[in-house]
Amino acid sequence: MDLNLKDKVVIVTGGAAGIGRATAERFRNEGAKVVVWDLPDVDVTTAEVVEGATADALKKHGHIDVLVNNAGIVRDSQLVKWKDGAVASSMDDATFDSVINVNLKGVFVCPRAVTPHMIRNGGGVILNASSIVGLYGNFGQTNYAATKAGVISFTKTWSRELGKYNIRVNAVAPGFIVTEMVKAMSAKVLESMATRTPLGKTGQPADIANAYVFLASDAASFISGAVLSVDGGLVLGT
Repeated sequence: MDLNLKDKVVIVTGGAAGIGRATAERFRNEGAKVVVWDLPDVDVTTAEVVEGATADALKKHGHIDVLVNNAGIVRDSQLVKWKDGAVASSMDDATFDSVINVNLKGVFVCPRAVTPHMIRNGGGVILNASSIVGLYGNFGQTNYAATKAGVISFTKTWSRELGKYNIRVNAVAPGFIVTEMVKAMSAKVLESMATRTPLGKTGQPADIANAYVFLASDAASFISGAVLSVDGGLVLGT
């Protein structure tokens, strides 16, 4: 299958490690020209920085065809932890705000900067990183789950707004994926992740990268506003 990605200009946020790095590599393997936005050079929460990075990409490559909004962080905490008849701890404002800022605002700021250039160029693809927790919620992840649900709403809304400009917008919702951070967890936790997944295994960054490449390609030319779960059949809580 010819995915028609050769010489396409692809921006991958959070592309220095984990799923982002695998995604950048996968696009390069298809002949795409990949631009990685990641700290410390590009902070996706700062509009001026993103606008500057967009201008740099355009100066170097002349156009932008695909934006993969992959950058994200995790800062877990229970809303309220109750012990011995009193509040033992709770999610503080800084913990909540930090995740909202990167995972939601960042996913807003980048397309706002890139979309006008896609319109002028006759179209493009925007791909957003959601998560199964955005669909089902998850214990201890009030902030993270809210952002990933918000990303789904972004995806649905932008697909309606931008379709007339030949811009497709889709999201990918990963399940348990073995990134560098996950590898640091105990063998017991990793085994639990695999056991909870109907396919009996955890996913790899390449599994998500493959989904992004497919959705960016001509093979997905009639797919927009979709949320593709890449989770081995997992439904949280089962």
